[in-house]
Amino acid sequence: MAFNKPIPDSNRDSGEKKRDSGALATLVQAEKMMQIALLLPSAAFVGWLMGAGLDKLFHTTWIAAAGIVFGGIAGLVYVIRLVLSTGSQTNGKSGDNKNKQ
Repeated sequence: MAFNKPIPDSNRDSGEKKRDSGALATLVQAEKMMQIALLLPSAAFVGWLMGAGLDKLFHTTWIAAAGIVFGGIAGLVYVIRLVLSTGSQTNGKSGDNKNKQ
């Protein structure tokens, strides 16, 4: 009668860990996308609030509009940096998988 070696438990555990880390990576990606969606309007709103406060302090009417523009630009710069860093991390992982196969 032939004897087959059983699959070691360590291999089974590592497969489960890989699936868990994949699920966690997907959750992190979803969180980053939600952050991108909320960041730009939030930055413009904060810029408007600061501009409105400065308008009242200096008795002007134009600083609130400048605050909206400044907040929007600052939010857009941050969103672009976040997308580029996420893209470089994703490309690095897919390149590693191609080399392993």
